[in-house]
Amino acid sequence: MSWNWESKSWPNFTYSLESIESKLNDFYFLSGKLMGISQLITKATNQNLRLEIITDEALKTSEIEGEYLNRESVQSSIQKQFGLKATSRRPSAAEYGIAEMMVDLYQSSQVPLNHEKLFSWHRMLTNGRRDLEDIGRYRTSPESMQVVSGPLGKERVHFEGPPSDRVFFEMERFLEWYNTESRKLHPVVQAGIAHLYFVCIHPFEDGNGRIGRAIAEKILSERLGQPSLIALSHTIEKYKKQYYEALERNNKSMEITDWLEYFSETILLGIKRSLNLASFVLAKTRFYDRFQQEMNERQKKVCERIFQEGPDGFQGGLSLSNYLSITKTSRATATRDLMALVDLEAFRKTGELKGTRYFLNWEGLIDKD
Repeated sequence: MSWNWESKSWPNFTYSLESIESKLNDFYFLSGKLMGISQLITKATNQNLRLEIITDEALKTSEIEGEYLNRESVQSSIQKQFGLKATSRRPSAAEYGIAEMMVDLYQSSQVPLNHEKLFSWHRMLTNGRRDLEDIGRYRTSPESMQVVSGPLGKERVHFEGPPSDRVFFEMERFLEWYNTESRKLHPVVQAGIAHLYFVCIHPFEDGNGRIGRAIAEKILSERLGQPSLIALSHTIEKYKKQYYEALERNNKSMEITDWLEYFSETILLGIKRSLNLASFVLAKTRFYDRFQQEMNERQKKVCERIFQEGPDGFQGGLSLSNYLSITKTSRATATRDLMALVDLEAFRKTGELKGTRYFLNWEGLIDKD
């Protein structure tokens, strides 16, 4: 089986943009909308939004690789590195490392990409690892760098990277392209090619996927002129099967239109996720501005609990039994409280009898145009 890096035309990828022209235009429209909403919220609220998105991206880029970290520990590490007040929870080496890398990605979004920046990210990611030979440098093992799955003896090779003695040359060429020719491309196309190009070189012993996604996010930030806060890893993790299928479909040929179709759609979904979260944060501020004085302590407690669930709220909506569980009040009082919230238009109600569910009416507090 031959891989794309074995092609005589490597690394000159070919593609058509005809099928994604509308997506490329949507990128600028949605990015502008996201930046616009960010300007409508207070500095403190914006800080919370930034913290939530970076924490989520740190967790999700790790989950894509099968590593599940503690949210509170990761967020606490991020807060400390931003100089914010944080809990005293002690993170694991992996939690501290991914937090450190994500904060650096945010803070150095306009700093040129070079070997040392990549080595620095790799040292952060592999913080505390004892099972790797090459930390903070490109791989040197003479053994093949293969991505495999399946039980011993029945392994399936999904990809094989170039031999280690070729890696430095390939990364020199990648960085030259990144810092010159790639800047002529649309940001989405540049990010898509850079991610695929990097993971096909697979320059590190471990951490290539996470660093490859960081590179894509760095490009979007560079081209927008500010940290992008696009929920790229969140979206990739949500549709992880499609991500790996798209990578596998496009690691043997130099024709990558299919990959760019996948990646451009993923970026747009990531922006929409961040846009939804930013809208939600703005709506939360407006919600309390409008309803705070009208609600009793029980109602405030329930609303805050629902807001903690994020834009999606309680799965399937809030039920009377949920309200009772949160407030420890009587059924009659809970029913009155809920009806009062509906009358205020703070909640919207669906269903009847035991199927009655309540939802925060936060979407109505955001200007739709």
